[in-house]
Amino acid sequence: MSEITWNQEVDVLVVGSGNGGMTAAICAKQMSGNDDVLVIEKTEEFGGTSGVSGGGVWVPNNRYAQAAGAQDSIDDARDYLKSTIPSGAVPEELIESYLENSPKVIDYLHNNTSYVRYISLGQYPDYYMNNPGARAGHRSMEPEPINKSELGDEYTRIRSTHHMIYMMNRIPMTQVEAHEIMTNAPGSKWMLTKLFLKYALDIPWRLKDKQDRRLTCGSAGTTRLYLSLKEKNIPMLFNCALRDLISDESGAVIGVEAEYNGKSHFIKVNKGVVLAAGGFEQNQALREQYLPQPTSTRWSGGVKSNTGDALQAALKLGAKTRLMNGAWWCTTVTAPDEVAPRLSIMEKSLPGSCVVNKQGKRISNESQNYMAYQLEYFASHSEDASNYPSYMIFDATFRKNYFVGPLLKAAMRPDKSLPKSYFDEGFLAIADDIKELANKTGIDEQGLNDTIERLNEYAKTGKDIEHQRGDTEYDRYYGDESVTPNPCLAAIETGPFYAMKIDPGDFGTHGGLEINTDAQVLSESGAPIKGLYATGNCAAAILPTYPGPGATLGPAMTFGYQAAKHITQFNDA
Repeated sequence: MSEITWNQEVDVLVVGSGNGGMTAAICAKQMSGNDDVLVIEKTEEFGGTSGVSGGGVWVPNNRYAQAAGAQDSIDDARDYLKSTIPSGAVPEELIESYLENSPKVIDYLHNNTSYVRYISLGQYPDYYMNNPGARAGHRSMEPEPINKSELGDEYTRIRSTHHMIYMMNRIPMTQVEAHEIMTNAPGSKWMLTKLFLKYALDIPWRLKDKQDRRLTCGSAGTTRLYLSLKEKNIPMLFNCALRDLISDESGAVIGVEAEYNGKSHFIKVNKGVVLAAGGFEQNQALREQYLPQPTSTRWSGGVKSNTGDALQAALKLGAKTRLMNGAWWCTTVTAPDEVAPRLSIMEKSLPGSCVVNKQGKRISNESQNYMAYQLEYFASHSEDASNYPSYMIFDATFRKNYFVGPLLKAAMRPDKSLPKSYFDEGFLAIADDIKELANKTGIDEQGLNDTIERLNEYAKTGKDIEHQRGDTEYDRYYGDESVTPNPCLAAIETGPFYAMKIDPGDFGTHGGLEINTDAQVLSESGAPIKGLYATGNCAAAILPTYPGPGATLGPAMTFGYQAAKHITQFNDA
């Protein structure tokens, strides 16, 4: 150890700049008062997975819900989590710590920063509405929109929310706006008009940037946290990637080796290293080692820099892991002309579509939450009865009425304007009848015919007897209220007919380092590794079945807060 020449020395080092990492940094600085806190970020942009996400944060009994008059209780939230998370998947003390401390971190950030502000989502239901303790809204929050001009010239450092949340890659939507626009809710056309007018009339910013100055969703949340870092005078090193953890003879972590602008950079750490650098979804070798098949980095909506660096560094020290075969599953749409896959959430929930495999059979309830859908996908997938590839089937009426991923609406992007690569690479097929569609895609014709006939009958009766689509409040959240008797079911009957390829993707892995209630990383023996903490997708999931919108960011922020408390010995009682 004496041979190391340290380039830098700090009290607290945070690896990663998403919600969990920046929360840990802000809290450690505020709680200690004078500790030197540093954040290192692998890329040129801050935000990580949190930045590209929808920005939702699932926290029962949060201050914003209470201010809105919502009725909730810790007991109901506990009952709900017990009914949704398989017994033994998560240590009970972690769930209890989450229920107790998640409202506290939101209070702490609200009270100790000028920027971290959220809006309660009153109409966004929990994902398993038939379970005890579920709530139809006010457990999830989304960040208040903020202007990127608040950052001055540093606005180019913002990792933008996923392009699917931008109209024409220029105008962002909040979660509420996206829901209203995608489901053709009353007033949605006027909402669209106002967003376009606001964008067009902002001439000063148009001369500077093609994208709107307003930020929403994930990038709004991370920008608010980054502004809070600056408010606390906490520096961030960009282009600084973790390469290794350095421990002393006792096994305690005392520093890191990083690669900073292409050169080795050794940072001595006096009090604690917090790993918050995301999962391993962009590491194909690790995916094949741990995740169910089929699996591919190409289908992942996760940030390209999430290659499991922190995980692998901690494993060298004998760290324990949990849930390594899991991810935040979500079917994705991987268009040949787009830089990243789109999460297929809203489109496949809307009435007048279904998803089938090559046998022409539906896989599950297309309108249920994306995590549950894909768990059922993997459960029924085998070599003999493969669910890959699968296709979203819809007709001309659906194409006219709804936004369909990269296809948009027919009036906005007519069939004749679609790239040739869509058809050459098997991403999309269009046909005048079902027989021709089956021939173009290799889907079993009889199976597809039978499926569509049954679905059309369900649309008349309003009851999906196969998969119960539209039976729960969550299903109906992304339905079309103007469609009756079931807002999630409509006939597929008007040519031309379409088949768009759907992949078994994700927006991050959720298996990782085992932690305790103080966010300390545990060794294989179960003892904490002194000086080492983890949160976010570096750590094993606290809410692995995704009980509600924001079930990743809520725990990431909470255990970033817990790490800061332990490092600084802060008492929030």
